[in-house]
Amino acid sequence: MATEWIEKVTGSIEDKKRYRRYRARVRELPGNHRTAVEALDRYLTHFGSISKGDVLVQMLDDLVDLFEQSAANGTPVRDVVGEDPVEFAETFLANYAEGRWIEKERDRLKRAIERAAGEDGGKRGSL
Repeated sequence: MATEWIEKVTGSIEDKKRYRRYRARVRELPGNHRTAVEALDRYLTHFGSISKGDVLVQMLDDLVDLFEQSAANGTPVRDVVGEDPVEFAETFLANYAEGRWIEKERDRLKRAIERAAGEDGGKRGSL
């Protein structure tokens, strides 16, 4: 019972544990791969606006998986991200759209316009 209450206030304890494991995994990467993951992490968490903790942690887990594999295979960072790291980051982020707050807002806008245009079958409600 107490755990449920705490998680309502602070978020999932399991997600926090997964995030700590992710950070530990990043620290274990070779320097150039670690630097790339840290830069991508910063970009993805700031630009991505993912509001669902589980989606965010899954995205970061997938990111570190990719760089762990590339480091193990001796794949250079540039071969992973390509010539345009922003394009790489945004393409990578697109796989996690369901967790982004902007998707929620886009859906909210569409529903509001449907209601305003009379396309909601007479349903009324708040935005």
